[in-house]
Formats: sequence, structure tokens, C-alpha cells
Amino acid sequence: MGKYGAQVQNVLKKAAALDIKTICPLHGEILTENLGYYIGLYNTWSAYEPEAEGVTIAYTSVYGHTAEAVMLLKTELEAKGVKVPLFDLARCDMSEAVEDAFKYNKIVLATTTYNGEIFPFMRTFIGDLTERGYKNRTVAFIENGSWAPTAQKVMRGMLENCKDLKFAENNVTLHAAMKADDKKKIKALAEELA
Repeated sequence: MGKYGAQVQNVLKKAAALDIKTICPLHGEILTENLGYYIGLYNTWSAYEPEAEGVTIAYTSVYGHTAEAVMLLKTELEAKGVKVPLFDLARCDMSEAVEDAFKYNKIVLATTTYNGEIFPFMRTFIGDLTERGYKNRTVAFIENGSWAPTAQKVMRGMLENCKDLKFAENNVTLHAAMKADDKKKIKALAEELA
């Protein structure tokens, strides 16, 4: 739906009174069976509602410390029965990460402070979300910075025009490698998100 959810919602309202036999999308196959299911998906997507419960974790890691933190978070969440797709934004198919950011109801954005900013792959990813009207989700942050971490502030600022986002309370700030206290903070974040 991209950023055209409102227009799709209007079309779905008009189409509700019709006896639809075929859906001919601009992209993809012509649909003639299970149309109620597909119309339901169009409704979910265009209303920017999540399809499923789960926590998408999207991260970048320069020296491996942020990756170690998100792996611990993933383990903690999965131990609680939470579905957790994980994406290393510097190495994954970015479109798959965007897809799961919209599919699941919660997301963790984890990155390093990079030149007083955020790592470029994270900037691209958040830009992909915001240009598509990202909303109706819970967002948590893990930032890493050895002496002046600013990644959380930058990421949150990039999301400030998104509607209906709830921000987690137990966000995590790392100063390079994880320490015992950081592991406790990650467990607290897992508790909040589970």
C-alpha cells in the first residue's frame, strides 16, 4: 500500500457492496479464489495494522557488540514464546526487513552512533518505513556509543512524524561491549516487549 493506505481504505469501503469475483492487482497474480482472505489483507495493510504479534529486530553493528546485544534480546524474547525475525541491515535484503516491520506489532531498532548520527543502513531503513507511513506499532531502541551515544535521539527524531507509535520505556544504551548491567537492561526490555 505504501503511503496510499487512506485511498485504499476508501476503495475498500466502496467495494464492500460489490460482488467481487476477481482481483486484478497492478503487481502480482490475478486472484479468483479466497477473495475474502485477500480483501482482509488489503484492509489490514491499508489500515497499517499489524498482521501478527511479534518483535522485529533490525540492527547494524560495527564491531559486533550491538549484534551481541540483539542476539541476547532475541533469545530472551523467544524464551517467552515471542516470534522474533532478526535483520542485520548491512547484510540482509532490506525489503524483507521492511516487510516484517509492517507485519509485526513491535520493532526494536538497534544501531551504533556513527559520526554523531546513525549507521547509514539504519538511516535508509527508517527512511523506508517513514516514507510508507509507518504507524500503529510499539518501537524500542538499543543504541551503542563509546563516549557520546546519540543514536536513540536520532532514530526517535526520524520517527517523530509517524502516527500512533508507542515508544518503549526500557530502551538500552550500550557503551561499546555489553556489561552485566546492560544484560539486565536487555532482559527488562524483553519483559516489556513480551
